[in-house]
Amino acid sequence: MWQEVLPNAWSFEYSQKNAVLVPAAALGLGGMLVCWLMSRRKIKILEVGDGWWGSGEKPLKEKEDERIRPFQIETSDEEIQDLHHRIDRARYTPPLEGAAFHYGFNSNYLQKVVAYWRNQFDWRKQVEILNKYPHFQTTIEGINIHFIHVKPSYIPHGQTVYPLLMVHGWPGSFYEFYKIIPLLTEPAKHSLSEGDVVFEVICPSIPGYGFSEAPHQKGFDTIAAARIFHKLMNRLGFKEYYVQGGDWGSQITTNMAQMLPQHVKGLHLNLVFINTRSLGRMISVMLGAYVPWLIGLTKEDVRRMYPYLQKSVYDLLRESGYLHIQATKPDTAGCGLNDSPVGLAAYILEKFSTWTDKSFLHKDDGGLESKYSLDELLTNVMIYWVTSSIVSSMRFYKENFSKDPALAATWRVGVNVPTGIAAFPQELAHTPRAWAKKNFKNIVTYSYMPRGGHFAAFEEPRLLAQDIRHFVRKVEQL
Repeated sequence: MWQEVLPNAWSFEYSQKNAVLVPAAALGLGGMLVCWLMSRRKIKILEVGDGWWGSGEKPLKEKEDERIRPFQIETSDEEIQDLHHRIDRARYTPPLEGAAFHYGFNSNYLQKVVAYWRNQFDWRKQVEILNKYPHFQTTIEGINIHFIHVKPSYIPHGQTVYPLLMVHGWPGSFYEFYKIIPLLTEPAKHSLSEGDVVFEVICPSIPGYGFSEAPHQKGFDTIAAARIFHKLMNRLGFKEYYVQGGDWGSQITTNMAQMLPQHVKGLHLNLVFINTRSLGRMISVMLGAYVPWLIGLTKEDVRRMYPYLQKSVYDLLRESGYLHIQATKPDTAGCGLNDSPVGLAAYILEKFSTWTDKSFLHKDDGGLESKYSLDELLTNVMIYWVTSSIVSSMRFYKENFSKDPALAATWRVGVNVPTGIAAFPQELAHTPRAWAKKNFKNIVTYSYMPRGGHFAAFEEPRLLAQDIRHFVRKVEQL
């Protein structure tokens, strides 16, 4: 009997052990498999790296001056007299009859702009306006970085103030943000909704633009700018912050999110750069005209994108001739622009015409004064003129297009931070959400804006401010 009972008891004990050990082993192996798979799917980030953009070799022992120095824009009689002397000696070529802005800046209207510039524009007054916000400079990676830093004048008890870095593009400047800043720092004073989302705003000048020193070394691209702006925010004492941009500012802030996502609470863009060279994208373009719902396009996407060849190829080619020049040999054309204020104004202001609204091509005055005043437009031109920064700003294209952009690290790294996209209808190219989400993995808001073009903060500050606030409100609720 014991001979029968003992084997049965041993068998029961063995089965009990199996009941515990087998699932435990399976769980352990499963956990190891999950960890392995997770490591395979580890979020890629851009290398932070380091750089030196000062003149000559980087000092080996000298520590960089990390002080934040107050800065003020100044002018002089000599500066203004030199400008007037050059304007007075300008030569003009008569436009073709009925050319409007189809051949570029219409020289008949240019003479009217230049006459205003010479006889009515008050640069001293505009300098006072520029200095109404606090300006600073600090040295990062060997060059002086200029920025404005605007805080709310009054912060109610318990109110959270969110740091927001806003980055401009070409041919713009930090001045693009002057109309949107008060809407973000003191929304209640400007009839926006209750001040539940309030910002302190930091607007730097990209190195080589305006009052930020130009790099002295080759290779300064958007990744280098992103690293410098992270260092700037860290130097100002911020550990987490929102970033916003259009044009080059879009690529720089996107790189910031790819580089140090733990510091970027959210990324808001009014222009989206994506890699369009793929078989899938070609198929999407072809199907989109007939069965847009099949590939995730909305009716609004179709309205903005088609006919595709006209809107996304021919129109873009017409507006991007400058890009080929600046991406190859910027110094050649830049020499003339840096010497002639009239040439500089024509080159810059033509972009503020058709990039604001494509239909302005048909207007004799380029529609320039429909969204901006001449004082605003010429102030932006003056920032380039008095700093002699047009050549260095153009070189930024050379540095970023010197290699195939599709092979750059930025296209191999997704964006995982919360992202908001404001799609303005007159932007140079439309990027549907269905395309954007391939690169931007966490799109929190995507807004079809009712009007506006490339210079969103400058031309439609209220619309852009509302969308930024809406985005941040959503992120803070996550």
